[in-house]
Amino acid sequence: MRPESMEEAMAFGSFGQNLVPISDLHPNSARPCVAGVVIGKTDAKGFPDRKNIGTERFTFTFTIRDCPTYFINVVTWGREDYVRGLSNSFRIGDCVIIENPLVQTKDLEKEERFSPSTSSSYKLLVSENFSTVKLCYALEVETRLLSLLHLPVKDHQDYYSLGDIVHNGQSLNGCLINILASVKSVGEQKNFTTADKRKGQRCEVKLFDETVPSFLMNCWDNESIQLAQTWVPRETVLFIADVRVNFDHFRNSMTATVIAKTIITTNPDTKEANLLFNFAKDYEENYDEAAEQINELINLHSIVDVFTVQQLKNKMIDHGGKSEPIYGIVYAYITLFNIDSDNLKIIKAKCGRCRFLIDAGSNVCTNPSCSFGTMNSSNIITNFDFWVDVSDHTGTLRSCNLTGNTAEKTLGYTIDEFCCLTEEQKTSLKWNFLLERCKIYLKLVPSGNARNGIRTNMLSCKIADPEEASQTLSSIAISGNTCCL
Repeated sequence: MRPESMEEAMAFGSFGQNLVPISDLHPNSARPCVAGVVIGKTDAKGFPDRKNIGTERFTFTFTIRDCPTYFINVVTWGREDYVRGLSNSFRIGDCVIIENPLVQTKDLEKEERFSPSTSSSYKLLVSENFSTVKLCYALEVETRLLSLLHLPVKDHQDYYSLGDIVHNGQSLNGCLINILASVKSVGEQKNFTTADKRKGQRCEVKLFDETVPSFLMNCWDNESIQLAQTWVPRETVLFIADVRVNFDHFRNSMTATVIAKTIITTNPDTKEANLLFNFAKDYEENYDEAAEQINELINLHSIVDVFTVQQLKNKMIDHGGKSEPIYGIVYAYITLFNIDSDNLKIIKAKCGRCRFLIDAGSNVCTNPSCSFGTMNSSNIITNFDFWVDVSDHTGTLRSCNLTGNTAEKTLGYTIDEFCCLTEEQKTSLKWNFLLERCKIYLKLVPSGNARNGIRTNMLSCKIADPEEASQTLSSIAISGNTCCL
């Protein structure tokens, strides 16, 4: 018996003499009884039964762990009622006892392509007629198993930062990687029906770390969505093993997707996770929301809905405070555009490491967890970052944020070029926009930190073609969709 197996046997001894550690399982094991904490689980699914044409067999897989080193996949097959009932009887994070499973050697190439990679050379098969799975209520066993929930299943130093993923871009498209990140927000579950009448669900989770203020992770199955609902934004750090990353052409950015192979460790007990946890707490108080816009590139061709200002306001009210953004186009005038004021109000200096603002007086990063200290030109990022008001005949959207590359394209100047302009030139540039109707692409998101409860980012702003603007606004009026005409 291995040293760790002896330790497990002693710990489990009070529960029962036949409780077998995962490390000691073997195809010749006679009626084994295995205890473990559930660290991963898939949804129950049906497949055509080849032996009984016209019927389905159902299955789901879960992964259990009983020590820092060993964890194993458990596969369940059977009738729909049995499989769904068993699946609903426990969740990720529960401790279970499995009696009389069949121990089989796993096919690495075939099985771990769709299931979590495990340290055990075997898998367990649970059948309705021969095996039982029940929750563990033995306090001594449960206490020991629950401590394993905070240990990553992969090397805790083997992960990508979100900045690494963003900067590597499409070279990582389709890859399975490990990520260490903090939870920024958890969206609501959205249900849908596919073209072939299959029901599905989706949940968007926003992640962040010291390098990127917002990164999207999608959950498509009930198990991961239910797990995500337990995460507290900015108080939860995740080690996400074997998550798939892809380039999202709609968002023009990289995103992550939880798949059947993915194992998520919540608040891992590692040095790196503790540092990120402390960073996230400071981030909550000092987070500069404009930083998100700098790192987000939206495919403008995907935005086609045209609104009046009042329609957008009404749409946000109907949105009910949901975290999902609203995108739209307005043909409107910029009615507040103070680009001829102090440059410090137009251009913000931010830390190249954590993207927090730099105090103009002391030249020090405002993030107390940042290690840069006093800044120099090599680790400072400067960006346009200021507020504008957008108005049409129906009303005004106040405090729209114009920042980063969008601001440079709108103004027609880089930061260095803009700083060289005279006050007269800046004023002349200002009135070029104040007197002209513009075609403006907007993104609106509910935000408790925003001045009016809505954070509005300008994604593009150009002088509108008069004929295009006239035809578009006329068609909106004719359709009867315009408010407050």
